[in-house]
Amino acid sequence: MAVVSANRLELLQIAEAVAREKVIDRSIVIGAMEEAIAKAARSRYGAETDVHAEIDPRTGALRLSRHLLVVDEVENDSREIDLPSARRHNPAAQVGDVISDTLPPFDFGRVAAQSAKQVIVQKVREAERERQYDEYKDRIGEVVNGLVKRVEYGNVIVDLGRGEGIVRRDESIPRETFRPGDRIRAYLFDVRHEVRGPQIFLSRSHPQFMAKLFGQEVPEIYDGIVEVKAVARDPGSRAKIAVISRDSSIDPVGACVGMRGSRVQAVVGELQGEKIDIIPWSQDQATFIVNALQPAEVVKVVLDEEADRIEVVVPDDQLSLAIGRRGQNVRLASQLTGWDIDILTEAEESERRQKEFVERTDTFMQALDVDETVGQLLAAEGFRSVEEIAYVEPTELANIQGLDEETGAEIQARALDYLNRIEAENDARRIELGVADDLRDIDGITTPMMVALGENDVKNVEDLAGCATDDLVGYTEGRGPEAVRHAGFLDGFELSRTEAEAMIMAARVHAGWVEAPPAEEAEEGSEDEHAEGEQADDEAVQDGQETETEAVPVEEDAAATAERQPT
Repeated sequence: MAVVSANRLELLQIAEAVAREKVIDRSIVIGAMEEAIAKAARSRYGAETDVHAEIDPRTGALRLSRHLLVVDEVENDSREIDLPSARRHNPAAQVGDVISDTLPPFDFGRVAAQSAKQVIVQKVREAERERQYDEYKDRIGEVVNGLVKRVEYGNVIVDLGRGEGIVRRDESIPRETFRPGDRIRAYLFDVRHEVRGPQIFLSRSHPQFMAKLFGQEVPEIYDGIVEVKAVARDPGSRAKIAVISRDSSIDPVGACVGMRGSRVQAVVGELQGEKIDIIPWSQDQATFIVNALQPAEVVKVVLDEEADRIEVVVPDDQLSLAIGRRGQNVRLASQLTGWDIDILTEAEESERRQKEFVERTDTFMQALDVDETVGQLLAAEGFRSVEEIAYVEPTELANIQGLDEETGAEIQARALDYLNRIEAENDARRIELGVADDLRDIDGITTPMMVALGENDVKNVEDLAGCATDDLVGYTEGRGPEAVRHAGFLDGFELSRTEAEAMIMAARVHAGWVEAPPAEEAEEGSEDEHAEGEQADDEAVQDGQETETEAVPVEEDAAATAERQPT
């Protein structure tokens, strides 16, 4: 049948029906038809012919034409036309113009019709995939509902209505099974372009899946009165969720638990019985960690901000409860708070402190040439090094019970003599290693540091300028038990990364590698650092010392206590 004899209205009706079924724009379907007809026409008029098909979107009228480029000398008569011939079509034609020459209608053969069909199907499929990607890429972070279409090697294929998602085996809850036709809810966490089209990745083990479920079950979370601050999950087994209320009259834990646990039970049911600890979030890190380790009791929290680690002291009978089965409780608490947590019993902490006390006592006895009693007095007063004793106010030593002003002055003089002797030994070692004197020009560099740098073949300012921060302070690969610590040149000097970066930059300025920052920027940086220092927590201890926070027990009524227990 000739193309021109086709029912024009039927052509538009087909385009409308396909566009409605595939939920794509009607113009895309008409464009696919035009390209398909043009491809079929090229098989009739020659593959080199630049054939174009146009379908009027209002009437359905089809027009076939070939485009010819106007040139001075024709080399390819299928695509080019000389100027005199072009001016017979259009008197105003110029070289470089394109002339449109209308072609007569033709009959579709079986092969041409099949080829046109493939073009239309391909174009419609591409448009459908692009529409699907555009629709679901804006829904990342939502919980979607669907029907299980099929299960392949543990991966669940989900029919979402206008798209198809996949729950991979590692994103599903362990021991959870689905059959075709089952309804499923999952968290949409990624949409990516793949060779087979857009892939919608779903998850039932993602921490945010549980947070979104609470948002659906708890009106206070949906309204923004209660906020989910952090989530940690061991899918299918146990989870911890930290919540905070913006309204002091609303208990965030009680709101999430619901009347007789109805709200949390709805989430537990969706997660195949996963036990959930609902924890009040606190801006104070120590308090938050105490809450995160529930139901275990915590006696003391020791924060080491330099190492990003926390030591938690628990009663001896609470150790197994704090660690949890296979370390689950402390692992989830670490994920929830973002800190590496070490659990110690009171007996272990007491033993460690006693060991440190003995070591400091021995150090003072040997360095200051004093008896054990004086060494113990100094250690008991909190002195951690000979430097602290040498440069402390003399009155502080005189006020120690058992010491007088004369004894304090003598101890301080011995401390200074000891430091001078160590400094002379380090300087001799520095000279022996060939470390240049110009390293002293870098702020923060001490003689012991120069010795350590010299032992690592850093012997002048240029050597220091060529170092990286990790070279000085070291770095850690991995997290948790598998973490591997790589030592730096200045390990043991309690040097922060910021201080190490400042030293390296100062060395590069001194070596002439870079220009010194303007004085105004330096002053602003100093003011910012001063402001940050004033805002630091009063319990933070400078120079690498640790902060200790006693856990204060809070009395709660029986109902609140029951709500905080794992469900």
